[in-house]
Amino acid sequence: MEWITNPSAWIALLTLTALEIVLGIDNIIFISILSSKLPDDQQGKARQIGLLAALGTRILLLLSISWIVQLTTPLFTVLELGISGRDLILFSGGLFLLAKATHEIHDNLEGYEGKESADPNKISFWGIIAQIAVLDIVFSLDSVITAVGMADDLAVMIIAVMIAVGIMLFAATPLSDFVDKHPTLKILALSFLLLIGLSLVMEGLHQHIAKGYIYFAMGFSVFVEILNLRMKTKTANPVKLRTRYEQKKKKANTKSAS
Repeated sequence: MEWITNPSAWIALLTLTALEIVLGIDNIIFISILSSKLPDDQQGKARQIGLLAALGTRILLLLSISWIVQLTTPLFTVLELGISGRDLILFSGGLFLLAKATHEIHDNLEGYEGKESADPNKISFWGIIAQIAVLDIVFSLDSVITAVGMADDLAVMIIAVMIAVGIMLFAATPLSDFVDKHPTLKILALSFLLLIGLSLVMEGLHQHIAKGYIYFAMGFSVFVEILNLRMKTKTANPVKLRTRYEQKKKKANTKSAS
């Protein structure tokens, strides 16, 4: 407990907690979208179990730092590229995220909500939890590697992760309700997951994409969408764009009526 009297440890704790919260945004989005497919009475429970599983996964990974370090050791080489266990996890997790986000966008835009795949009463609760658990491993691995690189004390890392997940638990329900209330935000969130999936695939191929670029794009898109929503609520009769054909037809009808 020597870190309690160490000012640099407190700075590391605050910095790491903030970073863990930012890195957990994609996890919250994924959990919120998946849990929304369940009946209303199961959604909150699924979010809580998913985030608690994320907490457990991160703490277990932190307690096995030596194994985490070994994950960065190349296992084999492909086209002069050393592939490690971490690369395999990030690459496969990224592909899973790309496939899942694409599938969800397809279901939302192509009108499959009425089919069995989207019927909340026919979706397995533990099937959703299993999907959350798979991505928790990928997101947790990224989070833990960041924690190991920023702090030296294991207690500081664990406390930062616990605080971050606690805040995520508090924010998950209102965020999920807000996304469900606005379908355009749901598509936007799924688009974010596509971006994150792509970044994970590129990380697995040793092509680093700075997270700042992705989070800036996400933040700017959300800002624009919030402006759109505010304008929508203020405008009783929103302006609808017409095609040239419709405009010509309207003019013709006006002339014939006169």
